[in-house]
This record gives sequence, structure tokens and C-alpha cells, in this order.
Amino acid sequence: MSFSVMLEQLTNGMLKSMGIFFLTLLFSLPLGLVVAFGRMSKNKILSGIISFFISVLRGTPLMLQLLVVYFFPYYLFGWPIGNWRFPAIIVGFSINYAAYFAEIYRSGIEAVPKGQYEAAQILGYSKVQTFIKIILPQVIKIILPSVTNEIITLVKDTSLAFSISYMEMFSIAKQIAARDTTFVPFVVAAIFYYVFNLLVAFVMRKCEKKLNYYS
Repeated sequence: MSFSVMLEQLTNGMLKSMGIFFLTLLFSLPLGLVVAFGRMSKNKILSGIISFFISVLRGTPLMLQLLVVYFFPYYLFGWPIGNWRFPAIIVGFSINYAAYFAEIYRSGIEAVPKGQYEAAQILGYSKVQTFIKIILPQVIKIILPSVTNEIITLVKDTSLAFSISYMEMFSIAKQIAARDTTFVPFVVAAIFYYVFNLLVAFVMRKCEKKLNYYS
């Protein structure tokens, strides 16, 4: 296989990896906030259940979770799963990362001084207004470095989609390497991942500077 053909195949695989990346962020970031609210709920039963599920999601391999999500409809309901592969990947990734983001959100929310809630209440703000206008901007500043680390990890974790036979970039690289007995596809794939992570880190640093995180 010529290098140009190999590069084209790996580029197509990278586009699939990027699809997993962006869709996971799209769903897991807001879902993580919802989970964080449940985790911090005064309802002990709700808080306990969510804490347990967060513990399970953070304590078991993402690859195992992808397999469970993918085969769950078949073994429980007998449904065909032929067209379920990509949605299962997005569901599995989103739930897993929502658990991590939830703990990051929780730590950020708890880091905001309680006096700010009281001051907002005196000024007549509702709980929703207090959170959106006063608490959330501060939380974003606090958690941004931790969120950046998780996002960079997500770039690399997209390769785990191979566990349910989804042909993202790493799977294609392995296939080409096995067929042509060459290490070159892995080198190219590593460069793709590295450059994408550089871009992600650059964007996140820009966000931190814009928020004047260190000022």
C-alpha cells in the first residue's frame, strides 16, 4: 500500500475519532453538571445512588463499560445491535466522562465560599440566578485545569472504541500494520493524536487566559 493511500485511510479514521471526541464532550459536560447536582442533593437516597454509580463508573475500565452498553440491548431485550455500535460508543463515553466531570464540578462548586450564596439571597437573587450569574463563572475558572486534563485524556481514550469493532484511527492503524507488516501506521497515528492534543491544549490555554485564571 502506498503512503498516500495509508494516510487517506488514517485521516478518515481520525475524523471518526474526532466525531467520538466532540459528541462525547457535547453530552458529557452538561450531563456531568446534572449528575453533580444529584450527587450534592440533600436527598440522601438520591445522593447515595448517584455516588454509587459514580464510584462504579470511575472504578471500572471504560472498555468494559463500552462492552456492557453495546451488548445490553441484545442480552436484556433480544434486540438486534447491528446499527447500535456508534450510538453505544457515544452513550458509553458520555456516561463515563459525565461521572468524572461531575466530581470536578462538585469540587468547584464546593470551593466557592458559602457567603456568596447568602449575599446573593440578600440581594434578591433566586437560586437559579445565583448559580448562573455568580457561582458558575467562578466554578468554570476553578475547574478549567482539571477539565483540560480530562479532555486531553478523552482524545487518547477514543482509541478504546476498537473494543466493539468500531474502525476509528487506532483500529485502522492496527489493521494496516498487520496486513503490511509495518510500524509506519502507528507512527502516523501517534503524530495525529499528538497534534490533536496540542490543538486541544492550545484552545484550553486560550480559555484560561481569557478568564484571567491566574490573576
